[in-house]
Parts: sequence; structure tokens; C-alpha cells
Amino acid sequence: MSFPADNPALQAVFAALPDARVVGGAVRDHLAGLDIHDIDLATPRRPEDVMAALRAAGLKAVPTGLAHGTVTAVVDHRGFEITTLRRDIATDGRHATVAFTDDWQADAARRDFTINAMSIGQDGTLFDYFDGAVDLRAGRIRFVGDPAARIAEDYLRVLRFFRFWARYGRVAPDAATRTALQNGVPGLTRLSVERVWSEISRLLALPDPVPAVTLMAELDVLATILPEGTSPPRLAALVAAGAPADPILRLAALLDGDATALAMRLRLSNQERDQLIALRGATLARPEMDDAALRRLLADIAQDILVGRAWLAGGNAANWAALRHRLATIPRPVFGLEGRDALAIGVPPGPAVGALLRDVRNWWLQGGCIAAPDACRAELRRRAGRA
Repeated sequence: MSFPADNPALQAVFAALPDARVVGGAVRDHLAGLDIHDIDLATPRRPEDVMAALRAAGLKAVPTGLAHGTVTAVVDHRGFEITTLRRDIATDGRHATVAFTDDWQADAARRDFTINAMSIGQDGTLFDYFDGAVDLRAGRIRFVGDPAARIAEDYLRVLRFFRFWARYGRVAPDAATRTALQNGVPGLTRLSVERVWSEISRLLALPDPVPAVTLMAELDVLATILPEGTSPPRLAALVAAGAPADPILRLAALLDGDATALAMRLRLSNQERDQLIALRGATLARPEMDDAALRRLLADIAQDILVGRAWLAGGNAANWAALRHRLATIPRPVFGLEGRDALAIGVPPGPAVGALLRDVRNWWLQGGCIAAPDACRAELRRRAGRA
């Protein structure tokens, strides 16, 4: 049995909407033999008719985007977005004014790339108006229609091109596509920084983003979206070394400028910002360090940050690989005292408590972070004059 027949939840939606088709990424990934995650559908029915049909079939219908023609069907706790067929009335480089239609090809024609413009009916029939299946097999990322016109409709498609090329592409873009991408660069400044970062992070999370990033640099895309400065060769070295496909780690390698300024400009989350800044910090574990020195670093710096810095510094060299293994396997030491330990031995509340704990912690660090809590408490008593 094959997709979509082998998906009972999807078949429940088809039973309510037999004229619907699966569209977009699910079709592309099914044909590519990849795992399918989100399944979206399209239908010529209007949104209110879609909701009525779903509810008549006993399915939950959520009006998630009625203004854009989108209803979500919930089956067995899984959501399926169902959107009424649309055609563009007007575009402004980022947003489109649309009208509903019953023309499947008109709806497919407004999609960005041929590999995203295919649909599959309930019986598994493939509808492919622009030879997307041929392009997918060839590893060719091709715009539906004129590349320049499609980019002028939505400048985000410049960045989407590189992400899809990194994921599915094996054939270099033709001259017309390269020219259209480069001519679309000024329009990138009209995009929200959130959408730009979403595309960058998804690109950097792919198995090998290096060819796409290199081409982005050649076409001035990279300098426009990351004006702080970049070094594609450093990213290439990190990927070649086999480092994890962590987008923040890869951004730390690619970035050749102020990490704080970039994090603020792209409005990274607090976690992303802190990780990026920490990865580019100066304190570095080195292969020649003994375990005591590594424990001292681990006491103050998160393990994943030290491992990430070692990836950035040493790549796949054997000594740096051994260092990463040591960092990953040494338990992170934890200083065993708190303020209440000082109070318990009669140290009066106030600045003296913190100063005393800092002194004992320095003693603990100098000893390689191996003193047990009882030994630390004994040192605390000694330094407080209460031994």
C-alpha cells in the first residue's frame, strides 16, 4: 500500500473531502523517498464548505486561517491543513492578494518551485503541471515560470531557493536563475528579520549547506543578510570535520563579526543568542590540558559550549577529537557549598558569607574540583577560624 492510501487519518479526511488532494512538501518528500512530516491538502471547496463537510463526517474542524482559505482538520490528534485553491490578484514583493478558484493548475502556478507544485489525489494519482517530478529526480530546483517574476512576487523566494537547493539540488542553477537571484538581493532588505533567520537556521541545519552558502556569497546574498561579516571556508571546514548539524554552532563558524550585534539584529531567542555568544568566547579547552584543568573549565562553562568551541578550533584533528571525547565524558563538577553552610557555622549574614564562599571555591578549583562537600566544609571552617 502506498501514500496516501497507507495513512488512515488522511483517508478519514479524504472520506469527507474526496475532491481534495495532498499538496506541497508531502508530495515532494514522498516522491524523494523521504520521511513525511506535515501533510497539507488543497480543495476547490470554499472554507465554509470544508468546515461543514468535516463536521458532518464527525471530524474536528478548526478555522485556523479563514481569511486565507485555510481550515485545519484534526484526526487522532493530528492536524491536516486544508486550503481552498487560490490565484494571485496582486503581489508586492512579500504578500499576495488572492482570490479563490477551482482551477488546480492556477493554484499550482502560484507556488515557488516546480518540486513544490505537485499534488496527489486520494487514489495516488500524481498531478504535475510543471514537470516537478522530473526536476526532483534530476536534482534541479526550478522556479515555476519566469524566475525574475516569481522572485519579484515574494523576495523570500531568494532564500528559499538556496535552502531547497541545499536539500534537494544536484544541478547548478542556470544563468537566468542566477541572474534573477542576484537581481532580487535588494528586495531582501524588505523581509522581516524573523523570516530571514528562519530561512538561515533551516539552511544551516541541513546535512551540507556549504555549496548553497558559497553560492550565496558569490551572488551577494550572504553579505546582504549577514552584513556583520562571514567566512564560508570556516563553515566548510566545520562541516567537513563532521561536527553536529547545529545551526547555531554552524552560524558561529560562519560569522566573522560581532555575534551580539547579529543576535540583536536578527532577534534570536535568548537561548540562541546566549549559545552563539558563548561559542565565540575566548576561554578554550586545549588537547594538552590534564583532567584537572578541564574540570576547572567545566565548573564554570557548560559542557556543550566547550565541546562546540573545540569543534570550531580543532575540526577533525585526532587530538581535538580526543579532547571532545574527554569533555563529553568528564562529569561536570559542582561546588558543594552554599550560603547556608557558612551561616550554619556562625558566619554572620552579609558580604562576608559570599567572600568566604568564593575563597573556598577558589581552593576547590585549584585542587582540580575533586574535594568532596565534607572536605569543602572543613576548609570553610578553617578559613572562618572555626576549625
